[in-house]
Amino acid sequence: MGVLLRCLVLVVLSLSAFATEHGVMLREGVIYIAPDTSSTKLSNIGRGREVAIIERTPGWVNAVGTVDVITSLEVTGEHPVDRNVTGWIVDKGVITTTTPNGDKILFGEAFDSELEASKRGGRRGAALDAMRLYAGIAEYFPSSPLAAQAAYRAADIRWQIEAADAATLPSAKVRDPALRPQIDEQYMKKVIKKYPGTKWADLAAYHLIENKVCGDWEAAPKCPEMEAQLYIKYTEDHPQSPKTPEALYRAAWRYSALIVIYKTENQQKKAEDSAARALSVGKRVVSQFANDTDWSSRAERLVYMVENNIPTWGPNLE
Repeated sequence: MGVLLRCLVLVVLSLSAFATEHGVMLREGVIYIAPDTSSTKLSNIGRGREVAIIERTPGWVNAVGTVDVITSLEVTGEHPVDRNVTGWIVDKGVITTTTPNGDKILFGEAFDSELEASKRGGRRGAALDAMRLYAGIAEYFPSSPLAAQAAYRAADIRWQIEAADAATLPSAKVRDPALRPQIDEQYMKKVIKKYPGTKWADLAAYHLIENKVCGDWEAAPKCPEMEAQLYIKYTEDHPQSPKTPEALYRAAWRYSALIVIYKTENQQKKAEDSAARALSVGKRVVSQFANDTDWSSRAERLVYMVENNIPTWGPNLE
């Protein structure tokens, strides 16, 4: 009988946990010890923070909310340390899976926070707010048409923050990519795995190239040769990607840089081969992606420079 009772308790607890209403904070909030703003304040809870609602009373929710101990990736260069706090939150701006158009509401706040982060003197922590809000959409509204884009945007913001921090380290300049600080790839790989064949998976895959390129070529051909192949391979694997014209241009530019490197090493034949490859790839951008004026125009310029023996890289850059 004791064993049966324990099993029944576990089942009830499991069903209770399954039925818990989950949500995401749209705005800054305060967690109180009781449903009264004059009661003791336990903690602040930020935009994009997850809450699990235990019960409701008019105007309030009793919830377990996630709050920061370390609050800024930009400042610390480390992942925030979280803790859970249980208490009462004013029921304004707690977006749950039952909120009509909840995914769109969160996306609007995430985009607004992202814009705020780009402003000079913008709201402190706005980038992290945006990252959490986007991640919340993907987590709690998985069937939303915005889910894939939100998952990518969350991963992209995290990547940018980590990349900016890694770029400040002395090891960022070393030639061997394996010796450089590596940006955490797990979130981009999750986008690729969860949303295969989408624009967002293509964009996520493009980010992964950054961990493979050299910090400094040291005027040797190995790095630009390897990097050009990485970009060419990307275009073969992701022909419909919005990043394909950019990847082709970056490959063409590396081939053009090799012209100078091989001439310096008195390897004229390899210099000529590199020029031919630079022209071939550059002209492909011009012909196939004419509507992408940013990269087709840059490719047009690169083709002109190669055809007229104008260096695109190196000490003799004109």
